[in-house]
Amino acid sequence: MAERESMEYDVVIVGAGPAGLASAIRLKQLAAQRQSEISVCVLEKGSEVGAHILSGAVMDTKALDELIPDWKDKGAPLHVPVTEDKFLFLTAKGARSTPNWLLPECFQNHGNYVVRLGDVTRWLGEQAEALGVEIFPGFAAAEVLYTEDGAVKGVATGDMGVARDGSHTPNYQPGMELHARYTLFAEGSRGQLGRQLIERFKLDEGRNPQSYAIGIKEMWEVDPAQSQPGLVMHTSGWPLDSDTYGGSFLYHLSDNLVVVGLVVGLDYANPWLSPFEEFQRFKTHPAIRPTFEGGKRIAYGARSLTAGGLLSLPKLIFPGGAMVGCEAGFLNASRIKGSHAAIKSGSLAAEAVFEALSAGRQHDELRAFPEAFEKSWLHAELNKARNFKQWFKKGRTIGTLMTGIEQWLLKGKMPWTLRHNKPDHACLQPASECARIEYPKPDGKLTFDRLSSVFISNTNHDENEPIHLTLKDPSVPVEINLAKYGGPEARYCPAGVYEFIKDDSGKDRLQINAQNCVHCKTCDIKDPTQNIVWVAPQGGEGPVYNGM
Repeated sequence: MAERESMEYDVVIVGAGPAGLASAIRLKQLAAQRQSEISVCVLEKGSEVGAHILSGAVMDTKALDELIPDWKDKGAPLHVPVTEDKFLFLTAKGARSTPNWLLPECFQNHGNYVVRLGDVTRWLGEQAEALGVEIFPGFAAAEVLYTEDGAVKGVATGDMGVARDGSHTPNYQPGMELHARYTLFAEGSRGQLGRQLIERFKLDEGRNPQSYAIGIKEMWEVDPAQSQPGLVMHTSGWPLDSDTYGGSFLYHLSDNLVVVGLVVGLDYANPWLSPFEEFQRFKTHPAIRPTFEGGKRIAYGARSLTAGGLLSLPKLIFPGGAMVGCEAGFLNASRIKGSHAAIKSGSLAAEAVFEALSAGRQHDELRAFPEAFEKSWLHAELNKARNFKQWFKKGRTIGTLMTGIEQWLLKGKMPWTLRHNKPDHACLQPASECARIEYPKPDGKLTFDRLSSVFISNTNHDENEPIHLTLKDPSVPVEINLAKYGGPEARYCPAGVYEFIKDDSGKDRLQINAQNCVHCKTCDIKDPTQNIVWVAPQGGEGPVYNGM
């Protein structure tokens, strides 16, 4: 085995999303203020900063205002202030609008901006580099490194140029070790290394199981007559049944661009449900279809959301590092916003790291980080919404009613706290006990199939590399998932990665089309036996979302 080279930094950050970059920026700001030197490195598995970023997105600038007060002067790509909020309850044929005075504060977006979060992230990367942060796109952190005492001492990047059979191609390069006094993990929802850290250090002990959703999104260039820059619309109800958590978003950007998406909770019970097909069906609703008629779909993507909120947050720290952003689960599901929380959590972690480095410490627990979080406006915000996801686990009617009571009537000051103990993957019912769902065929104009969608996500993987969607037991997909649950992986994957086919002897087998994978992590979350484990492919591969 080739010897891995190593590099030494004060701080290594895994993931160049809003949380990771905010951490890097804040560290360099503090170092400049104190006239000290701190070496900071950021690893990013995407081919460029922002390549794997996908979000709605309506952005609250509160955390950005604190981190970079002159962001407007520095050219941050926040150009479309929210001009109007709409919230619709949909039935199969109709729509009922909620008066704005009845909308809880969490659904009001005055002062926020409609953004392309990939562009904002790319700009944050430029600010970080201007401060001296070293950013390495195209390098996936594949392994956590530990000291002899068991503390995190850094990460190793994945080997490059490995063939599917495990042999080395002529392009083989061993991974690089990056050692640090502290390592921050900002991989986003269901991070590969974050999952390992939670298990190793038992960071979720005493917490609610984390709750996830999948967000599926398209960007359209619409008829100018349909363009209303700054309009923010959300819907609840159809096409999802009343027991399935979810809702849609439709945001108008400038230049006749509209982004539309559907979020579906991954605690759904019916294995015949397909989030992708539900999204395609959603666009055909009479209240939605007119926006897109005569338009052109120009981008597609999907990503899981870590949506459990405050009660599902794991312990944030462990010897040698911390988790920030959606890696930990700072998203405020009630507001459908996470970028401000990612930036704030990254900034708070950076302040704790800087304090530790200044005191000559390394590889210990950054207790100042969770202490600062508990005193912050972010904790107060998440605390007000702490019951949001738990109420919706009781169905849409109860969820809507109780959210209204808690957020509109009580202003988030409720005396009760709800708990749940069932992880998303345990919520699927046997296929024989659930109604089949028949989805209409796509028309190629408003509704589409998975493969044409993946094509415009600019996804690419080397077909000869090891499959990065690994199975603990290859027999489980057919003997359990297909037999008991009707093969749900063929439906919950939004990219056509999984399909059951007959082999030459007529027996069923699972085919994994790994080159289609858009890195949403849904399979890692929803597989009912937790047999599928997503690991990072070669660095630089996957989607290139170009400002989604």
